Amino acid sequence: MYKGFKITPPFFEIGPKAYIYGDEVLELAKAAEKASTKYDVGIIFTPQYTDIRLIAEATEHILIFAQHMDPLQPGRGLGSVLPEAVQKAGAVGVMLNHDEKPMQVSELRRTIQRADHVGLASIVCADSISDATAIANFAPNIIVAEPSELIGTGETSSEEYVKAAYTAIKGVNPDIRILQGAGISSGEDVYNVIKSGAEATGASSGIVKADDPCAMIDEMICAVRTAWDEVHDRP
Repeated sequence: MYKGFKITPPFFEIGPKAYIYGDEVLELAKAAEKASTKYDVGIIFTPQYTDIRLIAEATEHILIFAQHMDPLQPGRGLGSVLPEAVQKAGAVGVMLNHDEKPMQVSELRRTIQRADHVGLASIVCADSISDATAIANFAPNIIVAEPSELIGTGETSSEEYVKAAYTAIKGVNPDIRILQGAGISSGEDVYNVIKSGAEATGASSGIVKADDPCAMIDEMICAVRTAWDEVHDRP
């Protein structure tokens, strides 16, 4: 686990995937920046590699993560994503093992170790509670407990799943932060997941496919803050 990375719940991850890039993703990042400061919610933003520097130079408060990287060292590796290059571009972390970019267990472990060495936080996806428990032994900074069958469906994890994943992961390593993802498409979805006890959640298509993506970011981040404050009795 990269000890230099700190994030306080509640937080939210925005994943543009390959839907948007360039000026369009920059506009979304600026909306995320505005919502982060407005509601005092940490936001992880995972753009295309080619947009990391663009967004890093235009924002101050959001946390930029690469969508993937490889565990190689500087040298040969044409077409691979070098950890040092990701960091130099302005990323503070990396997402690994997403359902759309799965990794072998041995490769995943080595990549988390490379992230730690370079000084990048790691957010690692797990599509079942058993996988999340196993990944917790590799000590990433954040685990996304995201059932792959729910991704992009508009159907969210049940309260039972949220609580079971939390208990399982924290039982291995209480320092790991947990993001409950998949199927988030509205502020109501966000509210329900956080009210269920999640430390964080996130969205991709629910934002970028919305009629007004920037307005949807505001709606979702507002819901994070509202639900969190209700759960934790904050005025």
